[in-house]
Amino acid sequence: MPLAAYQGRPLLLNFWATWCPPCVDELPRLAAFYRQNAGNGWQVLGLAVDQPSHVLRFLEKTPLPYPVAMAGLEGTDLSKSLGNEAGSLPFSILIHSDGRVLKRKIGQLSSEDLAHWVS
Repeated sequence: MPLAAYQGRPLLLNFWATWCPPCVDELPRLAAFYRQNAGNGWQVLGLAVDQPSHVLRFLEKTPLPYPVAMAGLEGTDLSKSLGNEAGSLPFSILIHSDGRVLKRKIGQLSSEDLAHWVS
C-alpha cells in the first residue's frame, strides 16, 4: 500500500527490526496505542528495517494489530531522510493528517510520549 493511502488522518510511523531489543520491547505499547486510538482516526504503520523472512516469522509468533511494511535495509536511508541522521532504531515519527511531520523520536516511545503525542 502506498504511503499516500495514509493521508488525511494522523499517522504514527515506526521504524523497527526483529533484531533490535528496544524495538521489540516497545511493540506492545504501539499495539495498545493503536487499539485505543484507531477509532479516533489514528493510524500506525510499522516499517521493518529487516529481512522479510525474519519479519514474517516474528509476526507469526507476535501478530500486530496494525500494518507492517517491509522496508529492508533501504529503510535506514528512508529514516535518515526523515530526520534520523544516525539511522538508529527504533525511530518514530508523528505525521499530521495534512502530511506535516509534527514529532520525531529516536529510541523507544514511552506510554507518556504516546499520551503527549495524542494530545
